[in-house]
Amino acid sequence: MAQTWGNFLFSLLDYKTEKFVIAKNKKVGVLFRLFQLGVIGYLIGWVFLWKKGYQETEEVIQSSVITKLKGVDFTNSSQSGLQLWGAEDYVIPPQGDRVFFIVTNYVVTPNQKLALKGLHFIVVYSGVKTSRCINDTGTCEIHAWCPVEHGQTPLEPMLAKAENFTIYVKNFIKFPKFAFSKSNVLPTTNSTYLKMCRYDKDHHPYCPIFLVGDVINWTGYSFQDLATKGGSIGVGIEWNCDLDKDESQCNPEYSFTRLDSSKNSQNSAISGYNFRFARYYNDAAGQTYRNLFKVYGIRFDILVNGKAGRFSIIPTVISIGSGLALMGAGVFVCDMILLYMMSKSSFYRETKFEEQGQQERSKEIKDEAVESGQAEDARRGPGERGHGRATVVQHSVVSSDGRLADELRSLAFGCYRGHAVMLKTR
Repeated sequence: MAQTWGNFLFSLLDYKTEKFVIAKNKKVGVLFRLFQLGVIGYLIGWVFLWKKGYQETEEVIQSSVITKLKGVDFTNSSQSGLQLWGAEDYVIPPQGDRVFFIVTNYVVTPNQKLALKGLHFIVVYSGVKTSRCINDTGTCEIHAWCPVEHGQTPLEPMLAKAENFTIYVKNFIKFPKFAFSKSNVLPTTNSTYLKMCRYDKDHHPYCPIFLVGDVINWTGYSFQDLATKGGSIGVGIEWNCDLDKDESQCNPEYSFTRLDSSKNSQNSAISGYNFRFARYYNDAAGQTYRNLFKVYGIRFDILVNGKAGRFSIIPTVISIGSGLALMGAGVFVCDMILLYMMSKSSFYRETKFEEQGQQERSKEIKDEAVESGQAEDARRGPGERGHGRATVVQHSVVSSDGRLADELRSLAFGCYRGHAVMLKTR
């Protein structure tokens, strides 16, 4: 028992290695080399060059957006008369944020005041019912702002010049993992550049000033499509920064899309954007009045996304390891083809795999050859030992499938203490 445990413990210190068989098969060899080239091409081209698998990445971006609009328009309507619209009038909210609204069309109900009014039941939503009804006229009395809203939406946008308004977008981003920060307003030695430039994908791709009309056109719609009934536009700012390169190579890319609708649902209920707000004032007698505006316009959402990467040894090792694993898969596939799908597969299997019974029989034959040599030496005497004729040992060994075992063929010639030992097999 002690010896058994000792053998087991010593066996733990054994080192085992694989036996390699070189198969002279051109078809499988070419297939294996092509597979290796494919894996190497995938690893270098796709993993390292395209996907930058050697980099540690971060997609959690800290971002701040500040917007500023400029432009003036003039309107003249029967309800509100002449009115000059500046950024403080048509931009909501006026302080500038990543989400803002530009008024392009409106309906105004001027000089409303609180009063009791008899109204038809279909407009009772304009106020609070007092529970008094007038049977003669079929109306109910409500406490409301009078006169109630009744205007029709203009068929053409009231602020037709809004398409020439400019939007100045300042975006500040930071990747905290790499302590890297930057702005979309790039440094320039030309002090008048920001006053004169307008964003253009081909000529001024990094200018942060956009024309409203151009932004809408880049979504595939026209200004008239959105200005009359309103809509929602998304302005995407994408930061893809390779921090192994110079900081000047990290620049934003802009994209534009309509968010509230599609071309196939232009007249659906989900299209358009409007809301109401009021402006209050008091007359000389202290009576409170208001002008009610139902405004249509374009909502802009500034959407910021980003990804940064920098070299790191850990993802590099992982990427290389995945490539080596694919190499192993190629070995497995080629082995299956060689051992089971070729015309000589049985020969390759016998060469690659050794059966324990054959190994033991080979050992017995070696031992018999040695014993035969020793007996010959004893018979010939001391003076003749080491000289003389070869010892011939005959064995008839046939493998289970009718063919001579390869192991025995390899024993066809041996040597024992200077004697030639011939092993004949038949």
